[in-house]
Amino acid sequence: MQPATLDAAILEKLISAAVAAPSMHNTQPWRYRLNPETVTLEVRAALDRALRYADPMGRALTVSAGAAVFNLRVAVAHFGWDPVVQLLPYRSQPDLLATVRLAVASPDGAGRHGDPHPDLYDVIWRRHTSRSPFSGRRLPPRVLCELTEAARAHGATLWPADPEETARLLRLTAEAERRAAGDPRRLAESRDWIRDTGPYGIPTAALGPRDATGRVPMRDFRGPLPEARQGGDPPAAEFESHPTIAVLATDQDRRTDWLRAGQALEHVLLLATSHAVRASLLHQALEWSDLRWALNDEHRAPGHVQMLIRLGYGPVGPATPRGGATEALDRGH
Repeated sequence: MQPATLDAAILEKLISAAVAAPSMHNTQPWRYRLNPETVTLEVRAALDRALRYADPMGRALTVSAGAAVFNLRVAVAHFGWDPVVQLLPYRSQPDLLATVRLAVASPDGAGRHGDPHPDLYDVIWRRHTSRSPFSGRRLPPRVLCELTEAARAHGATLWPADPEETARLLRLTAEAERRAAGDPRRLAESRDWIRDTGPYGIPTAALGPRDATGRVPMRDFRGPLPEARQGGDPPAAEFESHPTIAVLATDQDRRTDWLRAGQALEHVLLLATSHAVRASLLHQALEWSDLRWALNDEHRAPGHVQMLIRLGYGPVGPATPRGGATEALDRGH
């Protein structure tokens, strides 16, 4: 495939693909810049949308940026270029998380830099977090194997937790929810990102129901205080009795590992979407250092847990809004 001309319309499509990536509380903590001389897109942290209390080290922000990098790779390959990625290219610019150069690929594909499946481009626009109950239907082993291989392509590991481990992970998630409910600063930060207008945050309609059985502790953005309940709670519902929880981990826990974990996460989510598998992210326990440490199962896979992914079959769920490509693109230099 011959690459398209990088005009304003194609650039907008590339940036739109990037901002379609998931981010904690839908903060979309990224900005993009094009270097026209090298035809390189820069992915930068938008620190004004960082979560001070839930993500003080910026790990979740960096994972989100990694997911955006993967979407960029998919889109760049879709339009015929070879995406050449560098992670944290300059120590002097800590906000510059990655660069993606649009290289001309040889006709035989030689010299390509591991660009992902171009056919995932259309899936980018269909992927949404689903906070609703899933059915009891189990994922086929073939699909789980594909998701595992997708994570491995980025230097991460993914494995489905067995029933006993799933129960333990959900207990840790519930403990994180309990702690957050008693932390006024985190509650205020979470509530601030419930937004029914504008391109950022979680609309009320997308909060999802509570699990009436208490099996799956979905995030409670509003908290327990009466004044936070204006307009009523999302209705309670009975979630699946045997949730499928996949654990995404990396061997190390550096910023580069967070970026690789983000790419692995988005690759897994897009592949799952292509199989009509829904997903929601259980990130709560990762927001407390001791609970995150407890998530690691040294007997199964030594490393550092970066995300818990709930997988299953069910409704797509309402899409959260996204900022426009024009707003995300920094035209300064």
